[in-house]
Amino acid sequence: MRSPIPDYLAEVLGSVESDETGAPADYIPELATANPNRLAAAMATLDGEVYAVGDCSDEFTIQSISKPFVYALALADRGFEPVLAKVGVEPSGEAFNKVSLDGGGRPLNPMINAGAIATHSLAGPAGIDAKGRFDRIVDGLSAFAGRRLQVDEAVFASEMDTAFRNTSIAYLLRAYDVLDEDPTAVVGGYTRQCSLLVTTVDLALMAATLANRGIQPVTGERVVSEAVVRQVLSVMTTCGMYDSAGDWVTQVGIPAKSGVAGGLIGALPGQVGIATFSPRLDRHGNSVRGIRLFERFSDDTGMHMMDVPSSSTTVIRKDRRIADDLRLYVIQGGLRFAEAEHVVRRVSYGAPKERRIAIDLSHVHAIDDVARRMILEVIRRLSLDGHEVFLVDPEQVIPNPDPGTGGSVTVVTTVGDID
Repeated sequence: MRSPIPDYLAEVLGSVESDETGAPADYIPELATANPNRLAAAMATLDGEVYAVGDCSDEFTIQSISKPFVYALALADRGFEPVLAKVGVEPSGEAFNKVSLDGGGRPLNPMINAGAIATHSLAGPAGIDAKGRFDRIVDGLSAFAGRRLQVDEAVFASEMDTAFRNTSIAYLLRAYDVLDEDPTAVVGGYTRQCSLLVTTVDLALMAATLANRGIQPVTGERVVSEAVVRQVLSVMTTCGMYDSAGDWVTQVGIPAKSGVAGGLIGALPGQVGIATFSPRLDRHGNSVRGIRLFERFSDDTGMHMMDVPSSSTTVIRKDRRIADDLRLYVIQGGLRFAEAEHVVRRVSYGAPKERRIAIDLSHVHAIDDVARRMILEVIRRLSLDGHEVFLVDPEQVIPNPDPGTGGSVTVVTTVGDID
């Protein structure tokens, strides 16, 4: 059977194809010559399946879409405190190329040019030279994409010929000691970073790596940590669409980042990475047709991050005595705080009388760290109350369970293994 997803993507692309509002970026001569009619969309799942339609194999420069990924590299390389000391996380409410600094001269966030220039200087270990830093950035962004990326030298030269505002921003950052090296060299490296060539498929996989907690879906490589991903997605949510971020969050609700070559990415945590490409831009510097595509995706598929499923109240599949001294709790589904709280409440308020308690996780398909700790605390308290506790966990949903001080548990594969 043919998958309906490519047909859906093609239908949505067709619905925006006639929209000729906006125009390619004209302040960079090389981008001004782009074919305004090119159009593509791609979705990448967390297990590496890619659905792509339109001009999805055409290369274009990544531009500002590089910002969240280089921010991720800086956080990974230098740590959170050194990066936050140089670049804030507050929405600027201004255009991407404005000089938006706080009272101490720190850029307001890493998604505007001032913050991205500072972030570029923080990629790689302290003391690295400009070439080593750029090599680190290319290696890092290539790891996100799953293939080696190259620079478009023509676009780089064109951007450098008109990089007056960025150069002036960099000198201002140097005056505030946000930069501690030659501003011109930093702007050169930042501009090369923005000139890396990508396809719509590349961007979908890069976004999917963020959605997949930092693990590249195709290669399986962990590119950055989960803590870094959470920070990056948070900043993308509030700052990624510049001075239209509020409209974006309310109408689309997907952490996103745009680029002036016409690319647009969205990373929906735990679900999918999405990318679109259309060079016609609005006054904010965002792709006109790209925004319309994302609005359709959000509306049609329920991808708005505030449209979350309600907590399951049927997390406990069974609660019954199966022998004179053995009570069985069968838990099912995915466990987060809310689901684990149902288990805690049932066991706590139920006050089981049986000496032996079995907690069966064989129908649990996922459990986060909070839920894991809650289940282990239930086991610990049951142990302290004098119960003998068995954990039925054939898939090792909770590997190496340790209830903590005073608690004990016996792990078995099936309920039948309990003597």
